[in-house]
Amino acid sequence: MQTQRIWFRVTKGMLRVGITLAIAVAAGLLAYKLWIRYTDYPWTRDGRVRADVVNIAPDVAGLVIAVPVRDNQYVHRGEVLFRIDPMHYQHALAEATAITAQKKSIWEMKKQQSVRRAHLDDEVISRENREDTDLSALAAKAEYEAAVAQVEKIKLDLERTVVRSPVDGWVSNLLVRPGDFAQVGTAKLAVIDQHSFWVYGYFEEHKLNMIQIGDAAEVQLLGSHAKLKGHVESIAHGITDRDNPTDIRLLANVNPTFNWVRLAQRIPVRIHLDQIPANMPLVAGMTCSVVIRHQETGKDKRT
Repeated sequence: MQTQRIWFRVTKGMLRVGITLAIAVAAGLLAYKLWIRYTDYPWTRDGRVRADVVNIAPDVAGLVIAVPVRDNQYVHRGEVLFRIDPMHYQHALAEATAITAQKKSIWEMKKQQSVRRAHLDDEVISRENREDTDLSALAAKAEYEAAVAQVEKIKLDLERTVVRSPVDGWVSNLLVRPGDFAQVGTAKLAVIDQHSFWVYGYFEEHKLNMIQIGDAAEVQLLGSHAKLKGHVESIAHGITDRDNPTDIRLLANVNPTFNWVRLAQRIPVRIHLDQIPANMPLVAGMTCSVVIRHQETGKDKRT
């Protein structure tokens, strides 16, 4: 009986030790796998939602008379963003139209003179005079065509006093108000293109060999459980070397100091979003995570 008790105690102690060792080994293996996953796979939360931002600048100068949109408002392509006073261009068009009519009458007159003199005998009119008349008619025709082109240009300017949205999207950074003077080429607002959202995932440089163009991707926004489907569209082939800028003489400005701890460069990888749910608001600049699935191995690669 005493022997059985001793055997039971020994067996129980060995079982406890075995369970403890098993838990320790399992924890070690799990920690090792997590460490390998963290270090060997492209895992990072450094992803950014991006979009095309169209800077809206007028093609003509003038006084702004109306701004029918508000900041952050959704607009359709072709919708009016603001209007410029068209009075100056209307007057210029009337003047150019009158000049065109004048040039046309002069051309018609000189063309008729050229036709009449072409049928006269050399004894009545000299050949030199006939050639001068022909050239004068050609010059009048060129002046008329230039006047017509000027009318078309002013019509285009008059049309562009109404500034419209070139894309579907949201108005951003609205800096124009009625009464402002709009300068040619000076941006007054921006429109974020609704159909241009993509994601930049910044991968460590030594993990790019795990990424291929066309790999499927899942994007998860920070603070959201919803996932967006996409694929790797391209990989950047150049980033700025901040340690070695170029001086004013175009010589390499080599940094004399060296950091003992070197961090891996992060390379932008562009993710094309295949489909965006209608109820999911996307904002350019949002933080996100990306899961890339290789087409051949099917392994997850997180960024």
